[in-house]
Amino acid sequence: MLQILHYLTTMKNNKRKPPQYWRTEAAQISEEILISQTYCIIFGGSTQAERLCVVFLYPILRKEDDIMATAKKLPSGSWRCQVLSHTEEYTKPDGTIGKRKIRKSFTCDDPTKRGKRICEQMATEWAASKEQNSIASKSLKFGEALEDYISSRENILSPCTIRDYRGIQRNYIPSLMEIKIDDITQDDIQKAINLEAVKLSPKTVRNIHGLISAVLRVYRPSMALNTALPKKKRVELYIPSDAEVKILMNAVQGTELEIPVLLAAFGPMRRGEICALEHSDINGNVIHVCKNMVRTVDNQWIIKTPKSFAGDRYIDFPDDVIRKLPSRPGRVVSLNPGQLTDKFEKCLKKCNLPHFRFHDLRHYSASILHALGIPDVYIMQRGGWGNDGTLKAVYRHALSDKAQEMNKLANEHFEDLLSGGSHESSHKRKKP
Repeated sequence: MLQILHYLTTMKNNKRKPPQYWRTEAAQISEEILISQTYCIIFGGSTQAERLCVVFLYPILRKEDDIMATAKKLPSGSWRCQVLSHTEEYTKPDGTIGKRKIRKSFTCDDPTKRGKRICEQMATEWAASKEQNSIASKSLKFGEALEDYISSRENILSPCTIRDYRGIQRNYIPSLMEIKIDDITQDDIQKAINLEAVKLSPKTVRNIHGLISAVLRVYRPSMALNTALPKKKRVELYIPSDAEVKILMNAVQGTELEIPVLLAAFGPMRRGEICALEHSDINGNVIHVCKNMVRTVDNQWIIKTPKSFAGDRYIDFPDDVIRKLPSRPGRVVSLNPGQLTDKFEKCLKKCNLPHFRFHDLRHYSASILHALGIPDVYIMQRGGWGNDGTLKAVYRHALSDKAQEMNKLANEHFEDLLSGGSHESSHKRKKP
């Protein structure tokens, strides 16, 4: 296979066409046969398969814009080869729609001519695979492509992500499911999104569009989406106060909620991390957060590794928290995340506390750490946040509370003036 690809590359670079009989055979053989014979060469094909492989790949090399470009040497000594991936539409300053070419790059660190050949071979193989997918997908309906996309990623993506994808597949965008991939238009997608935007939150609609876009990038990479989406809404966090947390801790003392509340409010640990925590993860006052309990597509709770590198971390807890943890082997908490949420909500009602999520205890913990002057990098490490987006939301909430306090002071001062009170008594002028 590689020898054939290299031959093609050399042939193109020298501006040579394949022999006439190869081009003659191409006119007599269907695309389906060409594709099947191309697979044959991968697993050890014959001379005939080699000819057919060349017939199939040659048009790719002869396309407009020099898709199979020659590898060029970079200043670092590596080789780079760029091929056309797809074309995107964009809006020009004057309001007209333009198109830009998006290229895919391949590099090889070998500075010799062998590295150049390898680089060009990688690019050629990718171009051939892209062409095969494009041809094969023409007869696929969007619903079939969506199923293939999700199924091929079940062992790669997290169970939560797969469950969300399956939910979109079952419940949303029915108008797109029976349309062939090659026949889908921007108008079809816009209409489907408009229907979902009437009943769903902007975030959910954007998630649906993200999945549509991901499927089309694989099965129809030449299509550039320009869909109008609902504007994002700022999520308002609820951060319980110290007084509310004290009431909660008194209410859960001695119950199966006590440990989860302490680990979330003082950790801060997520509910899935708390439910997956085992006694073997505890060493002295340090808890190694290295597991997470998540729900699968079949609504089964399983334990897996954290979703991100930031989620795998060590947290040093106070002595009083560690002493409350059971010494028996196995899981520290017997509840699953769903049960934990149900019991937590019932506890809030019983205590006459305002409704907030169990997850909001993490925000409480972050706000306390921030108030203590602990740098963000350490707060992010302790909480397992990969970026500072959540911290910024927490800080906005804290600033809002502070603003209310300042406004109260200002209004009290103005009310004092209006009532004829002594201005000088509450606000003495400083000497120049």
